[in-house]
Amino acid sequence: MLTIRKAEDRGHANHGWLNTYHTFSFANYYEPKHMGFRALRVINEDRVSPGNGFGTHGHKNMEIITYVLEGALEHKDSIGTGSVIQPGEVQRMSAGTGILHSEFNHSKSESVHFLQIWLLPEKEGLPPSYEQRNFSPAKTPGKLHLVAARDGRDAAVTVHQDVDLYAAVLEPGDRVSHSLQPQRHAWVQVARGAITLNGLSLDKGDGAAISEETDVVIEATTDAEILLFDLA
Repeated sequence: MLTIRKAEDRGHANHGWLNTYHTFSFANYYEPKHMGFRALRVINEDRVSPGNGFGTHGHKNMEIITYVLEGALEHKDSIGTGSVIQPGEVQRMSAGTGILHSEFNHSKSESVHFLQIWLLPEKEGLPPSYEQRNFSPAKTPGKLHLVAARDGRDAAVTVHQDVDLYAAVLEPGDRVSHSLQPQRHAWVQVARGAITLNGLSLDKGDGAAISEETDVVIEATTDAEILLFDLA
């Protein structure tokens, strides 16, 4: 079974400095039919104008992944981390018992475009922690790159949930596939471009929930970038 979540059906807010789309219920956007999928709770597509960002604020008991598509995002937090996240890099922040952080556009002239992803942790009350790694999927297009996993295998960032997250940059005609084990589910998010997913067309911003299937087959119809979540 494959259920498409169209880009135009997402929640949307434009705050001037922040233009944001919510795949699932978030902040002032509440849709009972779209509260998340399995452990996947938030996919926000954010564009932040130059010199602006999210001031210091707190989170608890959430696995937060940031995936930058264009520009650069500056991160600071209460456990002493300071970094800049650029395309090809994945940031994982485990909020655990509580963390304060800020995220700002690193540029004074260009906007930053990124996806912020929240996963429900399998255990609450963990110590807060942070990871950031460069995977550069654009250097080897046409391939699924494991970027986050519970066991941190293949140099992926470690998430405290039974989730494997893959990223791929695709050129027109590229085809990638992923097998789902029994009782596993998938979510595919199109970050850029257009694809077919098991024969169905998806465009930029579209997502799809997949259950009771054995294979996920993605083919790019234009230059594209996708995320694939393999979920319990």
